[in-house]
Amino acid sequence: MKIRRCAILFVEPREEVSFDLDGLLTGGDGLRRRQRWLALAPHLGHEVEVDDAERELLGALSPSLWVAATAQAEAIDTIECLIGKGLVISDRARDHEARERDEQLRSTYWHPLGATYNAFTRWSGIDAVQSMKENGIETAVSMREVLGAPPGEALRHPQAGDRVALPRVAPTDFDDLLARRATCRNFDATRPLPQALFAQLMQRVFAAQAEVRVTDDTVFLKKNVPSGGGLHPMECYLIVQHVEGIAPGLYHYQAREHALDPLPGPGRPLRGFVQEMVAQQHWFADAHVVVVLSPRFDRTFWKYRSHAKGYRVVALEAGHLSQTLYLAATDAGLGAFITGAINEVELEQAFGLDPIRQGAMAICGFGWRGAVMEMTELDPAGRVWDRDRD
Repeated sequence: MKIRRCAILFVEPREEVSFDLDGLLTGGDGLRRRQRWLALAPHLGHEVEVDDAERELLGALSPSLWVAATAQAEAIDTIECLIGKGLVISDRARDHEARERDEQLRSTYWHPLGATYNAFTRWSGIDAVQSMKENGIETAVSMREVLGAPPGEALRHPQAGDRVALPRVAPTDFDDLLARRATCRNFDATRPLPQALFAQLMQRVFAAQAEVRVTDDTVFLKKNVPSGGGLHPMECYLIVQHVEGIAPGLYHYQAREHALDPLPGPGRPLRGFVQEMVAQQHWFADAHVVVVLSPRFDRTFWKYRSHAKGYRVVALEAGHLSQTLYLAATDAGLGAFITGAINEVELEQAFGLDPIRQGAMAICGFGWRGAVMEMTELDPAGRVWDRDRD
């Protein structure tokens, strides 16, 4: 049997603190502290506790050079334990699962820190609304009470010289469009979205407008947003709920053909599925169209191999797309939203995504805004909601 260490591994010393009544009664601070060593390996996607011997062996093994396990004969029990945990990779047939995941990670050319961040910030089964309730931070007022005053709303640099005032210019139609952009938290599920309007937004925001064919297998798309390296790795998976002429369900949007590929459904009501995917943010659950922004990491990292900025340019693209969606929706008289509070693990399962090569970065959506503001929307200038009415 030959072995090597997994490709990417960080080991974190973590302190756990618990109440210690005996310590308090004997003059201590009443706290018991325990030090743990946790291995963070992105190909596994979950934390693994290791002991001192395992930690030292992981530090001694090469992640690139295969060696015979017999070279570490005195530590064979530790090796077997680490193989079982997926941290040491073996060439044995029965250990294929961890080996295949590790090889996928290697072949995708992740930067180690980017891979670790992506793997260990994914949510599963999180209820963000309940968490806010439990922490008493549901409103801006309660956040101030619990968290204290935030950093100031605007910064004055300590080394700034005399201020230079800039002229205000007369607003144009584009300024009016920008002023009416506001995150929608009130959707009218009783009013279907016309298919033509749905198609218009998809075409403006997500569709390929042109392509550059370098070779038969090397093609670059032109879209209406910038993309790192011109690679446009972001795929769009849709949850369509209220669009005329389109059956409610899950779809994959084909940007080149401007078409929808139907996918297997979640096996339960779509509204509840959406609410779970957005971590129980019920104010988004009635959106007519929900879009999962799903980056193909393997496409970006084909160019930016093990690059420190590779993950960053992918995240930037999600921002470019969401702002373009906001403006296109506002221009069409619709509301839009984006949220990063999503349950990635369940999304990956529902759409058949492999988080090493293709993940779920954010969820956005659009549809008709409701007639009544039941959930607060940030519109201080009153450009969306009539304050006298609402």
